[in-house]
Amino acid sequence: MRYVSTRGEDLGSGFREILLGGLMGDGGLAMPVRYPQLSLADLQAMQQMNYRELAFAVLRLFVDDMPEGELQRLIEKTYTAEVYSNGRVAGEAEAIAPVRELEAGVWLLELSNGPTLAFKDMAMQLLGNMFEWALEQNGETLNILGATSGDTGSSAEYAMRGKRGIRVFMLSPHGKMSAFQTAQMFSLLDENIHNLAVRGVFDDCQDIVKAVSNDLEFKSRYRIGTVNSINWARVVAQVVYYFKGYFAVAQEVGATVSFAVPSGNFGNICAGHIAKMMGLPIHRLILATNENDVLDEFFRTGVYRPRVTAETRQTSSPSMDISKASNFERFVYDLLGRDAGLVRELWKQVDTQGFFDLRGTAEWEGIGQFGFVSGVSTHCNRLDTIRLVWERYGLVVDPHTADGLKVGMEFREEGVPLVCLETALPAKFEETIQEALGRAPERPLQYAGIEDAPKRSVVVDADVEVVKDYIRLNAE
Repeated sequence: MRYVSTRGEDLGSGFREILLGGLMGDGGLAMPVRYPQLSLADLQAMQQMNYRELAFAVLRLFVDDMPEGELQRLIEKTYTAEVYSNGRVAGEAEAIAPVRELEAGVWLLELSNGPTLAFKDMAMQLLGNMFEWALEQNGETLNILGATSGDTGSSAEYAMRGKRGIRVFMLSPHGKMSAFQTAQMFSLLDENIHNLAVRGVFDDCQDIVKAVSNDLEFKSRYRIGTVNSINWARVVAQVVYYFKGYFAVAQEVGATVSFAVPSGNFGNICAGHIAKMMGLPIHRLILATNENDVLDEFFRTGVYRPRVTAETRQTSSPSMDISKASNFERFVYDLLGRDAGLVRELWKQVDTQGFFDLRGTAEWEGIGQFGFVSGVSTHCNRLDTIRLVWERYGLVVDPHTADGLKVGMEFREEGVPLVCLETALPAKFEETIQEALGRAPERPLQYAGIEDAPKRSVVVDADVEVVKDYIRLNAE
């Protein structure tokens, strides 16, 4: 499988090379030259596979420069019931991405049984093992630079802590994550983990990561890689759980299923888009935003207008407080028929005038074939949904999952199973659960009192050069 950039560069490289990179040299994102196509017979053959078998069946289509035995070993090492249980489910088969039926036709795909209680563990644990293997094969080291609005950071750090040849420099918005999320990251005292709390919002953190990645001399000299969802390997690993969810609820192979997905950086739902492009019979991809509704505005109007920092709102679903969704470029690349020149032009318009507008174009007229619909959930909406889910199903959900459920139920269709993606356990957002239900959520024993644990972090200005200086001092 060869990879290209969304902005035109033909990388001429395989999976292993882009695994260790971030943004491409032209500022775009890595994409496969084509999506592998699965026939009905292929899907039928996958129907009874467990999660590890599905992961191998999907990933081997994109990874052809790693021995299949090695890929299988890394998958087997990653997806174990011990890593993905957190006491919520029993049994080897059920522990990894189980589905819970809420009512007839509506399911919750549980993705938060990993070590940091967030869906991002599903891909990040595999990424950590892949990184370690690839670096050992190449005799190299890697300095990972990432940005997080809450869950990516802890997931990456828990996946990379103690890994040979890897250091992590994680940027997070100072004072804007939940107390649990902050403690989860900052209490990691491993020598290869560096937490930088940036005075600003998530978009400032993400802009710094992109600016550093675009400095090719610095990136090369200090061996900078990324674990944000701009990393193709992480996105494609998330494709697997769409297959797991589909086979768990489809009435028969070939029948359609819809997925509701809370979305901030567009990585989670982009994985669903890729699954659909591969041939998984997905009817609708229902995108839910919070008050930061840039993506909803696009899918309703055709106008993409990222907000400036001052317009990004701090909400009770903080992992979605994002106004510049980096993975959105991957979808637009497909929407435009993979016209890299037009992608470059549109992002130039964003840089110069603050938006682009596809209304009236042939591409916008054809957007329906991709199956996207969207909606917004507000603070009041998510509190109401948390209460409703508790009262109706006896289940406590986190605020982001509540956003997905709220919008998903608005687009529910008779006869089409609806799978809502769980994104985190409620323990990570105690303040909002307390407001909604009048009591704190349960938390796994290993996280009891984590807010009181010793912590280590550095507060820095939202300045690219400041972050570069810190990396220079700590990357050797």
